[in-house]
Amino acid sequence: MNTAKPQKSNRINAPTPNGPHSWTSLVGVALHARVEARRRKLADFDYWQKNTQSIQLKELSKLIETCKHTRIGQRGNFTSVLTHQEPMDRLNAFRSQLPVTDWYAFQEDIIDMRERGISDVLWPGKVMHFAQTSGTTAGDKYIPVTESMMRSNYLASLDIFAHMINRGSHPERIMGGRCLFLGGSTDLDYNEHGVATGDLSGLVTPLIKWPLSMIYSPGPEIALLDHWPSKIEAMAQLAIDQDIRFISGMPSWALVLIDRVIELANERGINAKCARDVWPNLEAFVHGGVNYEPFVARMCTAYSGDANIDFPCRQELYPASEGFIAMQDQDNDPSMRLLTDNGIFYEFVPLDQIDDEDPDVFTCWQVEKGQKYVVVMTTNAGLWRYVIGDVVKFDSIPDGIQPDGTMRIGDGPARLRIVGRHRHFINAFGENLIGEHIEHGIAAAVAASGLTIGEFTAAPVYPSTNNRAGLEVAVEFESKPTADQLHQFAAIFDETVKAENVDYTTKRSEGLGMDFPTLTPMPMGTFHRWLDAKGKLGGQHKCPRCANHRDILGEVLGAASAW
Repeated sequence: MNTAKPQKSNRINAPTPNGPHSWTSLVGVALHARVEARRRKLADFDYWQKNTQSIQLKELSKLIETCKHTRIGQRGNFTSVLTHQEPMDRLNAFRSQLPVTDWYAFQEDIIDMRERGISDVLWPGKVMHFAQTSGTTAGDKYIPVTESMMRSNYLASLDIFAHMINRGSHPERIMGGRCLFLGGSTDLDYNEHGVATGDLSGLVTPLIKWPLSMIYSPGPEIALLDHWPSKIEAMAQLAIDQDIRFISGMPSWALVLIDRVIELANERGINAKCARDVWPNLEAFVHGGVNYEPFVARMCTAYSGDANIDFPCRQELYPASEGFIAMQDQDNDPSMRLLTDNGIFYEFVPLDQIDDEDPDVFTCWQVEKGQKYVVVMTTNAGLWRYVIGDVVKFDSIPDGIQPDGTMRIGDGPARLRIVGRHRHFINAFGENLIGEHIEHGIAAAVAASGLTIGEFTAAPVYPSTNNRAGLEVAVEFESKPTADQLHQFAAIFDETVKAENVDYTTKRSEGLGMDFPTLTPMPMGTFHRWLDAKGKLGGQHKCPRCANHRDILGEVLGAASAW
């Protein structure tokens, strides 16, 4: 299988707008001063290459020391673990006490913390905040959000601006206008113990105080809304009259908002074809949560009117309810720098061993480039050797001691890319597809065909008397494609996936196994209707790129309207 790093984009960034300063630019001046030392440290790639191992082991020791008297500390015999003086010996002792596990291993602990208000369970004291997170294929989960985690998320948000400054985008200019955040509802539910539960946005937004409130949009009233169509409409009606210079959110919702703002502008008699016709000082788009490549042409068009002209600054993040994991630190490079000194210890399990009883586990300085790993986190929110489900590949690796005891010299800070979810795969016929293959195939087909798409998902086609085994990909198109366009799109998708996956190629060879892929077109908005029907519209909810069954695809197709 081809594991080469994707080529850097040939798109160009638009010139940085020279937005005028205002009194709120002083907020940017203060922010720049606040992150200046950190900015210089982050720019020192050599420091992070040489010191990531020691930094991560210190983070682990701090977590163990902090929780040695909690329930998890007693369960994991942390006091004994701390008797090991050598950091690698301490790591091995820690691993021997606690297995790699998932949320359900902590479910009873979290019930005690959240529903009964019990202290000193997974983290010292009483945890007063929980983030509610739900996938599209499982029930709701509740993730503890401690004061320490809130502090880590705050520091991570500062790192966003530190990296942006290093890349030439300055907060003094951006904060001369407004920063628009497309987050989830800020509404919180409190129980009899005073414990709050809600979207992570709802836990963080109340921390926005003056003077940051002067640059924050859409403001607390609109942020409180949980009906996303109404929320987008309210945001558009407000933001069209604001000097928006920074947008943060998922690409799919940013597109919906921008389309509506352009529509409103034209209703007012403004000849607007793209976002910068309405917001000429718009400079930065910060996004995360999904692979951006399938959206890039459409986002460029929405911003500039040209599929090859990107935002002046686009910053990709890797956030999760469990903690802030990584962020982009270089121009035109999809790799994201792991946040290694921010209260989280990371481990990585090879994808093909994630269901083993005793899998191999590696640190970020022990991984291999091009291999797929499932992310495992030990956090300052009280999650211990917790599998978050994301599959990543590394593009650069720091120096460090290897499992055999030898020292390996790396090639930079720990940088990675998300390539899928370990429970989102297709292997009905031995084809071994993951989300990355589907995304790369779709991206190549979009680039070659010039068609504009939205969301997409894939599922197996099971053999019957009427059809052979195969793959079906359901894709939202801006306008109904012709039969020839669909065939060309499917052919390019097929050839791209073949080039990346030898198992798929084998199953597709000579027409003996899997048939030519079925491409099912759908109108834009189909996936949003599906999410709405499941009560999961908005925020960070999204559709899996693939599944090893037809349940999701069937529901999505049921939500599709006629052209």
